[in-house]
Amino acid sequence: MSKNDPQLKPTNFIHQIIEDDLKNNTHAGKVVTRFPPEPNGYLHIGHAKSICLNFGTAEKYQGECHLRFDDTNPGKESQEYIDSIISDVEWLGYQWAGEIRYTSHYFDQLYQWAVYLIEQGKAYVCDLSPEQTKAYRGNFNEPGKNSPYRDRSVEENLALFEKMRAGEFKEGECALRAKIDMAAPNMNLRDPMIYRIIHSGHHQTGDKWCIYPIYDFAHGQSDAIEGITHSLCTLEFEDHRPLYDWFIENLPVPATPKQYEFSRLELNYTITSKRKLKQLVDENVVDGWDDPRMPTISGLRRRGYTPAAVRQFCEMIGVTRSNGVVDMGMLESAIRDDLDANAPRAMCVTQPLKVTLTNMEEGVEEWFELPNHPKDESMGSRRVGFTRNLLIEKDDFIEVKPVAKNKHDKWKRLAKGDAVRLRGAYVITCQEVIKDEAGEIVELLCTYDPATKGVNPEGYKPNGVIHWVSAELSVPCDVRLYDRLFTEANPDGDKDRNFLDFVNPDSLVSLPDARAEISLKGAKPESSFQFERNGYFSIDKSSTDEKLVINRTVGLRDSWTKGKTA
Repeated sequence: MSKNDPQLKPTNFIHQIIEDDLKNNTHAGKVVTRFPPEPNGYLHIGHAKSICLNFGTAEKYQGECHLRFDDTNPGKESQEYIDSIISDVEWLGYQWAGEIRYTSHYFDQLYQWAVYLIEQGKAYVCDLSPEQTKAYRGNFNEPGKNSPYRDRSVEENLALFEKMRAGEFKEGECALRAKIDMAAPNMNLRDPMIYRIIHSGHHQTGDKWCIYPIYDFAHGQSDAIEGITHSLCTLEFEDHRPLYDWFIENLPVPATPKQYEFSRLELNYTITSKRKLKQLVDENVVDGWDDPRMPTISGLRRRGYTPAAVRQFCEMIGVTRSNGVVDMGMLESAIRDDLDANAPRAMCVTQPLKVTLTNMEEGVEEWFELPNHPKDESMGSRRVGFTRNLLIEKDDFIEVKPVAKNKHDKWKRLAKGDAVRLRGAYVITCQEVIKDEAGEIVELLCTYDPATKGVNPEGYKPNGVIHWVSAELSVPCDVRLYDRLFTEANPDGDKDRNFLDFVNPDSLVSLPDARAEISLKGAKPESSFQFERNGYFSIDKSSTDEKLVINRTVGLRDSWTKGKTA
């Protein structure tokens, strides 16, 4: 479909802007976007929205999207973060145009443009300390005042800037500032810093530089170098746009990109501050950046979320200029819909109770062919082994049935003296309950009826259907039940308390004695399944040949409104 096709309708205000630009040939008919993350942490779900918008917009209008690392703060950056970001973008299904770009690739040009501003009398080296700079800046009610170093000559500023580059000053001893307007209503225009001194090696440029450009200076110029047409940012950069435009207008840049802002993604029961996510990792509150409780893309991936579900979620919440908090249930709904259609079914007993079929001989095996999906025959089937020794969920048995208050309150699982159907197999009846010395139930002695294979003969009224596995023909598992990481919808909203005070102590429950049906033997990491009656689960990367580690992705039904996980 042509990008000028009238059927290509805009789906948000940014696309409407692009439609108008294409009609007016504003950027010579081009659409070039970019995704410019800082490599100072792992990406989170908010970044996923930006990835989908930037790459999706380029795809929609047959343009291109660049992946560019804003690597202007070497002390907080690492190759680990770079590698994780590349992996996240690829996992979401996007491919950038050309080679991966780095702002550091443009450091020589940015330096020359800083020199150009000095030569034009629009930048100066300032010796004010960070504290003095803040005091001189004023506030929203009072204008700032000029630095005593603002009127240095061009020659003096050029010499001082060269000394900064040569490493002759300490960190914080001086900085290069743009000369704009200390009385400007927009605080970002009050002689903002352009370059600061950082005596730290850089992961891309080594020890070549000890001065580094500020984001506000590097961002727009990098966009211009790359020919970006639409620079899409979140709303917190709206007040920075006049500065973005000032640099573009006052430098001999090869292009004139335009910045547009959209609302960032905020989810309840979580946080999306990279600094605070890093704190969770550094203080061992979670098990790394990819802990399945983390809202990072790698954490969601490890938990069992799929690229399609994340993209669908980003489509569901839309792109607007109105800030708001999205309910976690929307994200869960997206993955639940995806896995309901695409995840094969299987049986896993998370808290096993032994069942012995007294009328079945030891060593006998019977195999059932069960469909992988009840609504999709194309997904095929799997073989499930049935033996004398079975395992069912502890919660699926009760010694004495409760009195039903109504027909909906009836006990629909196994009880002593009652019958229940085993999914895809036979009806069994509990004859005897065996307990240990502490009075805990440890085994059920039951009988199975061979006549009930796949059918309920006349007169049979089993209580319900439960899942099961063979004790011998099953796979040992450590099933990990994940819940919300925080107990409060807005853990960062109480300024009188640390957000760590709201960490949910029950956000992870491990069930190390679980057993899954034999068809899961050898299942690969990130494989997803719907475990009958238990929810949707994913194989964790820490699984071994001896034992699977399985993460619960989401429950079968939405129970967030009840304050608990399904």
